[in-house]
Amino acid sequence: MTIAIEIIGWAGAGLILLAYLLLSSERLTGRSRAYQWMNVVGALCFIVNSGWNGAIPSAALNVVWMGIGLVTLWRVRAEARPARN
Repeated sequence: MTIAIEIIGWAGAGLILLAYLLLSSERLTGRSRAYQWMNVVGALCFIVNSGWNGAIPSAALNVVWMGIGLVTLWRVRAEARPARN
């Protein structure tokens, strides 16, 4: 089980770093769904890994990080909906 948790943690790290690389190279924007989903899933992986290892500050940070991504995804989706009159 410990190896699986470590793999999840490293996958989360890779996903968040890839998201940042794509943002920095202007291949994605901060409001793109792909960027936000990469951060949400990456943060979730960190939450699992941090929680398992008892790193509560890291887990808490990633709960907030994931929340920011989810709120942004919700806002992007709301903006994409056509206005109803």
